[in-house]
Amino acid sequence: MRDNNDMPGHLIRRFQQIAVAVFHAEAEAAGYDLTPVQYAALAAISTNPGIDQVTLAGLIAYDRTTITGVVDRLAHKGMIERNASSRDRRARELTITTEGIRTLEGITPAVEAAQKTMVRGLSTDEVEELMRLLRKATASGNELSRAPQRDVPGD
Repeated sequence: MRDNNDMPGHLIRRFQQIAVAVFHAEAEAAGYDLTPVQYAALAAISTNPGIDQVTLAGLIAYDRTTITGVVDRLAHKGMIERNASSRDRRARELTITTEGIRTLEGITPAVEAAQKTMVRGLSTDEVEELMRLLRKATASGNELSRAPQRDVPGD
């Protein structure tokens, strides 16, 4: 029987647990109540004003059910607004609010610190190699996911 530490799935799950714990610790220390997925959604909405929920879900690789709850929570916190789409009356366009911009700007140093903490045991070259390999493995397995990452149409 293989040791769990020889299984990529186990190590990836462990690293995800560490990443989430570090993110929460840094965000909380900076005075913010935001989850990693809420941050990802807020950042994506900020750079893609008017994006709809389905496109947002694909862009940050989350399923539609999860993204609905994320969008609901961000709207409840006053960080985003949902408006009727001018292109599709069934869709809602998402835009970041002044509060969302303030939060994104305020939390970004904590998020950057969290990223550094996650790889603190690696040299700069090792971090670059880890990132290269993670991008390669993620790209090659993207279509195997229940929520594959998608580009924004027109990009």
